[in-house]
Amino acid sequence: MNFAEYAKEYIPKINNAIKIVYDSKINSMDNNFLKDYYIELRDYFLTGGKRIRPLLCIAAYNAFNSMKDGKIIQPSIGTEFLHNASLIHDDIIDKDDFRRGKPAFHYRFKQYHQRYDLKKMVSEDFGTSIGIIGGDTSYFLGLEAFLSNDFNQDLNFKAIRYYEEAFNQLCQGVLIEVDMVNQKELSMEDYIKMIALKTGALIEKSLLIGANYAKVEQSYKNLLSIYGINLGIIFQIIDDILGSFGDENTTGKPTDGDIKEGKKTCLLITAMNDLDDQQKQKLNTLIENPKMNDDDVAEVKRLFEEADAANTCKTIAWFYFKQAKNTLSKLKEKMAPSEAEVFEDLLNFVMQRKF
Repeated sequence: MNFAEYAKEYIPKINNAIKIVYDSKINSMDNNFLKDYYIELRDYFLTGGKRIRPLLCIAAYNAFNSMKDGKIIQPSIGTEFLHNASLIHDDIIDKDDFRRGKPAFHYRFKQYHQRYDLKKMVSEDFGTSIGIIGGDTSYFLGLEAFLSNDFNQDLNFKAIRYYEEAFNQLCQGVLIEVDMVNQKELSMEDYIKMIALKTGALIEKSLLIGANYAKVEQSYKNLLSIYGINLGIIFQIIDDILGSFGDENTTGKPTDGDIKEGKKTCLLITAMNDLDDQQKQKLNTLIENPKMNDDDVAEVKRLFEEADAANTCKTIAWFYFKQAKNTLSKLKEKMAPSEAEVFEDLLNFVMQRKF
């Protein structure tokens, strides 16, 4: 079964489990604003998303478990709650008003403030405040997925440990990324370490949570970790490329955001290391301008092209692709063939994705 077929089978089940969580919260609220709050969270979660993390959790469980009993659906959504918690907070940090072509969560409440003509706080501060709480709420709702399912307590406690590790590593990655904006001399190694935490950790832990519930032996968990971290690194490198050179109608995000924020993406680090001194100085001046206009953004992209940054980044991604592929060949010795195909197809999808 390829990844698209697997997603078609399981995404409706994942979405239904998420919907049940939110419907329960909504129906239990007697305060109108709390109802509105959880409705907006539910709608934000269900507007789209590839659901890669819960799908990986499910696939890891099914790959090592002859009884594909569906029990894994409930704890798998914990990974999606944590992922969306990070996205809600990322959009506030990055000042992005849209996600997947739809309003970001904090922007929904900026609109809410304006729609109801609220008098206290300016609309932007109101949206930011509710967005911070929304990310926190999502994190704790994700934790509940490991407290109310059909698995035994010991397995749930181990899953919670993985969840906690993912949260801590993700936060460390974001903190390093924020600090990197102010650093002028950065190596590709610095960047890889950051994205291994920011993006790779949750993908890795999603696999380990599924493997935990399937009671997989440690040697195969170690291989899943390698596959997951490499997959996360590839995902973020391609995400950086799409962030500046993707089709906005396909990605649902503008292609000037990373550049205007001065993010130390794979593209920027490559260009800063490969351009000549004069070009490097020009790029640095543009990136450090807090009032960058469209012409400045276009010039930055031209310098990226001059450095052939996109192709260099793809070459780096191919290195991690090969590592993940080699690891997967060892995992296949134990995996169910249907899930082995899913893991291989997903690796190809992430490497070649356009959104």
